[in-house]
Order: sequence, then structure tokens, then C-alpha cells
Amino acid sequence: MTIRTARDAVATAALYLRWLGFRDVRQPDGPPIPSATVDLRAPGVVAQVDPSTAPAGLRAVECVWLNGLTVSATSVYFSLAGYTSDARARADDLGIPLFVMDLTGMPQPVNDPADALVGTGP
Repeated sequence: MTIRTARDAVATAALYLRWLGFRDVRQPDGPPIPSATVDLRAPGVVAQVDPSTAPAGLRAVECVWLNGLTVSATSVYFSLAGYTSDARARADDLGIPLFVMDLTGMPQPVNDPADALVGTGP
């Protein structure tokens, strides 16, 4: 799915999570809110989709981790612009899978937890 809008980014991440094996992935109603902590949920996973042009930072990664911790689910982060070095280091420490999406809509794993999730699924 080609990404043209923030909504396309959320839909692409939802499709990818389904491809990974998560069922009943839910998208929020209406347009994504940039400050929203979690844009997608399914049994066993919470995901943040960041369609902005700025790299995702440390706070964003920690927020999705806390949301996953609250519901005993895997936390996953999707970004169009990548991640700051602090965010990547913290995600590695916490075991949060990070993905980067290009405008063609293909998420790519950017850390070991993401590679593991792709390899084993939920």
C-alpha cells in the first residue's frame, strides 16, 4: 500500500501486523492524532505509528513500551522518518521492535527485536 497520508501509514502498519500473525488489529476511528500514544491494538500487541517527518524520539518509544506493559502486550513502533539514536538504544534495552516504513508501504525491521518478531511472529 503506497503511503500518501498519515491514515495510509496506519493502514499499512495494520496490514503488516496482520501479516506477522496478529489477529483483530484495530485502527482508531477518524484521523490519527499525532500525540496519540497507541494507534493500533490487537490481542497481544500495541503499536504506535509515527507518520511525521521527524525521527521518533526516546519519549515516544518509552510511551509505547508503557502502554504494552499496562496490557501485557508486545509494544511495536512504526516510523516513516526513523529514530533518534537515544530512541533506538532504549528500544533495544526494552526489547521493542522498531520498523521504518518507506513511501511504498514496506516496513523494514531496524533492530534485533524487530528481526525476531518477523522471524517468529506473535
